[in-house]
Amino acid sequence: MGTLTTLRRSLGHHCLRKSSPSPHISKLFDLSQGSLLNVIVSGSFNLQYQSRRTLILESALSESVKLKRLSDSGIVEVNLDRPETKNAIGKDMLRGLKHAFETIDEDESAKVVLVCSSVPKVFCAGADLKERKMMTPSEVKFTVNKLRSMFSLIEALRIPTIAVIEGAALGGGLEMALSCDLRICGEEAKLGLPETGLAIIPGAGGTQRLPRLVGKSVAKELIFTGRKIGGREAMMMGLVNYCVPASEAHLKALEIAREINQKGPIAIRMAKRAINHGIEIDLASGLELEEECYDQTLHTKDRMEGLAAFAEKRKPRYFGE
Repeated sequence: MGTLTTLRRSLGHHCLRKSSPSPHISKLFDLSQGSLLNVIVSGSFNLQYQSRRTLILESALSESVKLKRLSDSGIVEVNLDRPETKNAIGKDMLRGLKHAFETIDEDESAKVVLVCSSVPKVFCAGADLKERKMMTPSEVKFTVNKLRSMFSLIEALRIPTIAVIEGAALGGGLEMALSCDLRICGEEAKLGLPETGLAIIPGAGGTQRLPRLVGKSVAKELIFTGRKIGGREAMMMGLVNYCVPASEAHLKALEIAREINQKGPIAIRMAKRAINHGIEIDLASGLELEEECYDQTLHTKDRMEGLAAFAEKRKPRYFGE
Protein backbone atom coordinates (compact mmCIF):
# COMPACT_ATOMS: atom_id res chain seq x y z
CA MET A 1 0.00 0.00 0.00
CA GLY A 2 1.45 3.32 -0.99
CA THR A 3 1.62 6.48 1.08
CA LEU A 4 -1.17 8.21 -0.82
CA THR A 5 -3.50 5.29 -0.21
CA THR A 6 -2.76 5.37 3.50
CA LEU A 7 -3.25 9.14 3.67
CA ARG A 8 -6.50 8.88 1.74
CA ARG A 9 -7.84 6.23 4.07
CA SER A 10 -6.91 8.29 7.13
CA LEU A 11 -9.22 11.04 5.83
CA GLY A 12 -12.14 8.67 5.33
CA HIS A 13 -15.19 8.40 7.52
CA HIS A 14 -14.33 4.99 8.95
CA CYS A 15 -11.38 2.77 9.64
CA LEU A 16 -12.96 -0.58 10.38
CA ARG A 17 -11.78 -3.26 8.05
CA LYS A 18 -10.45 -6.76 7.93
CA SER A 19 -7.12 -7.65 6.45
CA SER A 20 -4.67 -10.50 6.32
CA PRO A 21 -0.98 -10.27 7.13
CA SER A 22 1.55 -9.95 4.33
CA PRO A 23 3.54 -13.07 3.54
CA HIS A 24 7.00 -12.96 5.12
CA ILE A 25 9.45 -15.03 7.09
CA SER A 26 8.92 -14.65 10.84
CA LYS A 27 10.28 -15.94 14.11
CA LEU A 28 7.92 -16.85 16.91
CA PHE A 29 9.44 -16.66 20.36
CA ASP A 30 7.47 -18.13 23.25
CA LEU A 31 8.77 -16.50 26.42
CA SER A 32 6.90 -18.93 28.66
CA GLN A 33 8.62 -21.92 27.08
CA GLY A 34 11.90 -20.32 26.02
CA SER A 35 11.71 -21.88 22.59
CA LEU A 36 12.45 -20.30 19.23
CA LEU A 37 10.43 -21.44 16.25
CA ASN A 38 10.85 -20.40 12.63
CA VAL A 39 7.62 -20.19 10.70
CA ILE A 40 6.61 -19.03 7.25
CA VAL A 41 3.65 -16.72 7.55
CA SER A 42 1.29 -16.98 4.59
CA GLY A 43 -1.64 -14.76 3.71
CA SER A 44 -4.02 -17.37 5.12
CA PHE A 45 -2.11 -18.00 8.34
CA ASN A 46 -4.04 -17.01 11.47
CA LEU A 47 -2.01 -16.63 14.64
CA GLN A 48 -3.83 -18.32 17.52
CA TYR A 49 -3.35 -16.22 20.63
CA GLN A 50 -2.64 -18.08 23.83
CA SER A 51 -4.23 -16.51 26.88
CA ARG A 52 -1.44 -17.11 29.36
CA ARG A 53 1.59 -16.75 27.18
CA THR A 54 3.43 -13.72 25.91
CA LEU A 55 4.46 -14.19 22.30
CA ILE A 56 6.74 -11.92 20.37
CA LEU A 57 6.54 -11.90 16.59
CA GLU A 58 9.76 -10.73 14.94
CA SER A 59 9.78 -10.08 11.21
CA ALA A 60 12.96 -9.93 9.18
CA LEU A 61 12.04 -6.93 7.04
CA SER A 62 15.57 -5.73 6.28
CA GLU A 63 19.04 -5.84 7.72
CA SER A 64 18.53 -2.56 9.56
CA VAL A 65 14.87 -2.60 10.66
CA LYS A 66 13.30 -5.23 12.91
CA LEU A 67 9.60 -5.53 13.70
CA LYS A 68 8.58 -7.07 17.02
CA ARG A 69 5.09 -7.51 18.36
CA LEU A 70 3.74 -8.48 21.77
CA SER A 71 1.00 -10.40 20.03
CA ASP A 72 -1.37 -10.69 22.97
CA SER A 73 -1.19 -7.01 23.85
CA GLY A 74 -1.21 -5.18 20.51
CA ILE A 75 1.98 -3.25 21.27
CA VAL A 76 4.35 -3.28 18.28
CA GLU A 77 8.00 -2.24 18.24
CA VAL A 78 9.89 -1.01 15.18
CA ASN A 79 13.58 -1.28 16.01
CA LEU A 80 16.32 0.54 14.12
CA ASP A 81 19.41 -1.67 14.03
CA ARG A 82 22.32 -0.33 12.03
CA PRO A 83 25.08 0.12 14.63
CA GLU A 84 27.92 0.70 12.19
CA THR A 85 26.37 4.01 11.07
CA LYS A 86 24.54 4.98 14.30
CA ASN A 87 21.27 4.10 12.58
CA ALA A 88 21.85 6.53 9.71
CA ILE A 89 18.99 6.22 7.23
CA GLY A 90 20.18 4.68 4.00
CA LYS A 91 18.30 2.98 1.19
CA ASP A 92 17.98 -0.35 3.00
CA MET A 93 16.65 1.23 6.17
CA LEU A 94 14.20 3.35 4.18
CA ARG A 95 12.86 0.20 2.48
CA GLY A 96 12.68 -1.56 5.83
CA LEU A 97 10.78 1.28 7.49
CA LYS A 98 8.28 1.46 4.65
CA HIS A 99 7.69 -2.30 4.79
CA ALA A 100 7.38 -2.26 8.58
CA PHE A 101 4.79 0.51 8.77
CA GLU A 102 2.77 -0.83 5.85
CA THR A 103 2.70 -4.21 7.60
CA ILE A 104 1.53 -2.56 10.83
CA ASP A 105 -1.13 -0.57 8.98
CA GLU A 106 -2.60 -3.84 7.66
CA ASP A 107 -2.52 -5.57 11.06
CA GLU A 108 -5.88 -5.24 12.86
CA SER A 109 -4.34 -6.51 16.12
CA ALA A 110 -1.78 -3.68 16.32
CA LYS A 111 -2.90 -0.98 18.79
CA VAL A 112 0.23 1.06 19.64
CA VAL A 113 3.63 1.39 17.94
CA LEU A 114 6.95 2.10 19.64
CA VAL A 115 9.75 3.35 17.36
CA CYS A 116 12.96 2.30 19.10
CA SER A 117 16.66 1.74 18.58
CA SER A 118 18.55 -1.49 19.20
CA VAL A 119 21.81 0.49 19.16
CA PRO A 120 22.91 1.74 22.61
CA LYS A 121 23.02 5.51 23.16
CA VAL A 122 21.64 6.45 19.74
CA PHE A 123 18.17 6.77 18.25
CA CYS A 124 19.03 7.83 14.71
CA ALA A 125 21.90 10.00 13.47
CA GLY A 126 19.97 11.18 10.39
CA ALA A 127 20.62 10.56 6.73
CA ASP A 128 23.48 8.35 5.57
CA LEU A 129 25.74 11.12 4.29
CA LYS A 130 28.32 8.72 2.86
CA GLU A 131 25.62 7.19 0.71
CA ARG A 132 24.17 10.60 -0.08
CA LYS A 133 27.58 11.91 -1.23
CA MET A 134 27.61 9.38 -4.07
CA MET A 135 24.24 10.52 -5.43
CA THR A 136 23.47 13.02 -8.17
CA PRO A 137 21.25 16.00 -7.26
CA SER A 138 18.25 14.30 -8.88
CA GLU A 139 18.92 11.11 -6.91
CA VAL A 140 19.16 13.12 -3.70
CA LYS A 141 15.84 14.81 -4.45
CA PHE A 142 14.19 11.45 -5.16
CA THR A 143 15.56 9.96 -1.92
CA VAL A 144 14.50 12.92 0.22
CA ASN A 145 11.01 12.81 -1.31
CA LYS A 146 10.75 9.13 -0.42
CA LEU A 147 11.91 9.91 3.12
CA ARG A 148 9.33 12.70 3.45
CA SER A 149 6.61 10.33 2.23
CA MET A 150 7.81 7.68 4.68
CA PHE A 151 7.41 10.04 7.63
CA SER A 152 3.99 11.11 6.37
CA LEU A 153 3.04 7.44 6.34
CA ILE A 154 4.06 7.16 10.00
CA GLU A 155 2.08 10.28 10.85
CA ALA A 156 -1.00 8.94 9.01
CA LEU A 157 -1.12 5.58 10.85
CA ARG A 158 -4.52 5.07 12.44
CA ILE A 159 -2.99 3.99 15.74
CA PRO A 160 -0.76 5.93 18.19
CA THR A 161 3.00 6.00 17.63
CA ILE A 162 5.63 6.68 20.30
CA ALA A 163 9.26 7.54 19.56
CA VAL A 164 11.64 6.15 22.20
CA ILE A 165 14.73 8.36 22.13
CA GLU A 166 17.99 7.50 23.87
CA GLY A 167 21.09 9.34 22.68
CA ALA A 168 21.27 11.16 19.35
CA ALA A 169 18.16 12.01 17.32
CA LEU A 170 19.53 14.32 14.66
CA GLY A 171 18.37 15.50 11.23
CA GLY A 172 16.20 12.81 9.69
CA GLY A 173 16.25 10.98 13.02
CA LEU A 174 14.50 13.86 14.74
CA GLU A 175 12.19 14.30 11.75
CA MET A 176 11.13 10.68 12.18
CA ALA A 177 10.44 11.29 15.88
CA LEU A 178 8.44 14.42 14.98
CA SER A 179 6.19 12.31 12.75
CA CYS A 180 5.22 10.19 15.78
CA ASP A 181 2.35 11.13 18.08
CA LEU A 182 4.41 11.08 21.29
CA ARG A 183 8.10 11.31 22.12
CA ILE A 184 9.82 9.93 25.23
CA CYS A 185 13.53 10.58 25.77
CA GLY A 186 16.29 9.82 28.21
CA GLU A 187 17.96 12.80 29.88
CA GLU A 188 21.18 12.16 27.92
CA ALA A 189 19.41 12.44 24.57
CA LYS A 190 20.69 14.94 22.01
CA LEU A 191 18.13 16.33 19.59
CA GLY A 192 18.63 18.73 16.71
CA LEU A 193 18.21 19.62 13.06
CA PRO A 194 21.78 20.47 11.95
CA GLU A 195 21.09 20.64 8.19
CA THR A 196 21.89 24.35 7.75
CA GLY A 197 25.46 23.50 8.75
CA LEU A 198 25.58 21.39 5.58
CA ALA A 199 24.11 24.25 3.52
CA ILE A 200 20.71 22.55 3.19
CA ILE A 201 17.45 22.65 5.16
CA PRO A 202 15.51 19.90 6.94
CA GLY A 203 13.75 18.37 3.95
CA ALA A 204 11.70 15.50 5.38
CA GLY A 205 9.17 17.50 7.37
CA GLY A 206 11.35 19.26 9.94
CA THR A 207 10.52 22.82 8.86
CA GLN A 208 6.80 22.02 9.09
CA ARG A 209 6.37 19.68 12.06
CA LEU A 210 8.81 21.35 14.46
CA PRO A 211 7.11 24.81 14.47
CA ARG A 212 3.71 23.16 14.84
CA LEU A 213 5.05 21.48 17.97
CA VAL A 214 7.22 24.11 19.68
CA GLY A 215 6.14 27.34 17.98
CA LYS A 216 7.55 29.33 15.08
CA SER A 217 10.17 31.35 16.95
CA VAL A 218 11.74 28.43 18.81
CA ALA A 219 11.74 26.31 15.65
CA LYS A 220 13.49 29.06 13.71
CA GLU A 221 16.20 29.35 16.35
CA LEU A 222 16.86 25.61 16.40
CA ILE A 223 16.89 25.29 12.60
CA PHE A 224 18.84 28.49 11.87
CA THR A 225 21.59 27.62 14.38
CA GLY A 226 21.47 23.83 14.06
CA ARG A 227 21.84 23.75 17.85
CA LYS A 228 21.58 20.40 19.63
CA ILE A 229 19.53 20.31 22.81
CA GLY A 230 19.38 17.86 25.69
CA GLY A 231 16.41 15.90 26.89
CA ARG A 232 15.33 18.22 29.68
CA GLU A 233 15.43 21.31 27.48
CA ALA A 234 13.46 19.39 24.85
CA MET A 235 10.78 18.63 27.43
CA MET A 236 10.64 22.24 28.65
CA MET A 237 9.94 23.51 25.13
CA GLY A 238 7.37 20.80 24.42
CA LEU A 239 9.45 18.88 21.92
CA VAL A 240 9.13 15.66 23.95
CA ASN A 241 6.35 14.54 26.28
CA TYR A 242 8.61 13.05 28.95
CA CYS A 243 12.29 13.15 29.83
CA VAL A 244 13.32 10.31 32.13
CA PRO A 245 16.66 9.09 33.52
CA ALA A 246 19.00 7.68 30.88
CA SER A 247 18.11 4.16 29.68
CA GLU A 248 14.56 4.39 31.09
CA ALA A 249 12.79 5.85 28.04
CA HIS A 250 11.68 2.42 26.83
CA LEU A 251 10.14 1.56 30.20
CA LYS A 252 8.22 4.84 30.25
CA ALA A 253 7.06 4.35 26.66
CA LEU A 254 5.81 0.85 27.50
CA GLU A 255 3.93 2.23 30.49
CA ILE A 256 2.15 4.77 28.30
CA ALA A 257 1.53 2.21 25.53
CA ARG A 258 -0.09 -0.18 28.01
CA GLU A 259 -2.29 2.60 29.35
CA ILE A 260 -3.42 3.48 25.81
CA ASN A 261 -3.94 -0.20 25.06
CA GLN A 262 -6.60 -0.47 27.79
CA LYS A 263 -8.82 2.07 26.05
CA GLY A 264 -11.32 1.49 23.26
CA PRO A 265 -9.35 0.93 20.01
CA ILE A 266 -11.92 2.63 17.79
CA ALA A 267 -12.09 5.58 20.16
CA ILE A 268 -8.29 5.96 20.05
CA ARG A 269 -8.30 5.93 16.24
CA MET A 270 -11.08 8.48 16.05
CA ALA A 271 -9.46 10.71 18.66
CA LYS A 272 -6.20 10.70 16.68
CA ARG A 273 -8.03 11.54 13.46
CA ALA A 274 -10.03 14.35 15.08
CA ILE A 275 -6.92 15.93 16.62
CA ASN A 276 -4.60 15.55 13.62
CA HIS A 277 -6.99 16.93 11.03
CA GLY A 278 -8.92 19.28 13.27
CA ILE A 279 -5.85 21.29 14.28
CA GLU A 280 -5.27 22.29 10.66
CA ILE A 281 -8.77 23.73 10.04
CA ASP A 282 -10.98 26.42 11.57
CA LEU A 283 -12.85 25.69 14.81
CA ALA A 284 -16.30 25.34 13.26
CA SER A 285 -15.02 22.80 10.74
CA GLY A 286 -13.07 21.06 13.49
CA LEU A 287 -16.22 20.66 15.57
CA GLU A 288 -17.98 19.12 12.58
CA LEU A 289 -15.08 16.69 12.21
CA GLU A 290 -15.30 15.87 15.91
CA GLU A 291 -19.01 15.05 15.49
CA GLU A 292 -18.24 12.73 12.57
CA CYS A 293 -15.55 10.95 14.59
CA TYR A 294 -17.82 10.67 17.62
CA ASP A 295 -20.50 9.12 15.44
CA GLN A 296 -18.04 6.38 14.50
CA THR A 297 -17.95 5.29 18.17
CA LEU A 298 -21.66 5.66 18.90
CA HIS A 299 -22.95 2.32 17.61
CA THR A 300 -20.00 0.11 18.59
CA LYS A 301 -20.04 -2.90 20.89
CA ASP A 302 -17.09 -1.34 22.70
CA ARG A 303 -19.18 1.66 23.78
CA MET A 304 -21.84 -0.62 25.26
CA GLU A 305 -19.13 -2.67 26.95
CA GLY A 306 -17.70 0.50 28.48
CA LEU A 307 -21.09 1.46 29.93
CA ALA A 308 -21.68 -2.06 31.23
CA ALA A 309 -18.22 -2.21 32.84
CA PHE A 310 -18.80 1.15 34.52
CA ALA A 311 -22.14 -0.01 35.94
CA GLU A 312 -20.67 -3.32 37.11
CA LYS A 313 -17.53 -1.67 38.55
CA ARG A 314 -15.10 -3.80 36.54
CA LYS A 315 -12.47 -3.25 33.87
CA PRO A 316 -13.91 -3.15 30.35
CA ARG A 317 -12.86 -5.70 27.72
CA TYR A 318 -12.58 -3.99 24.35
CA PHE A 319 -12.23 -5.80 21.02
CA GLY A 320 -12.37 -2.92 18.54
CA GLU A 321 -15.92 -3.76 17.49
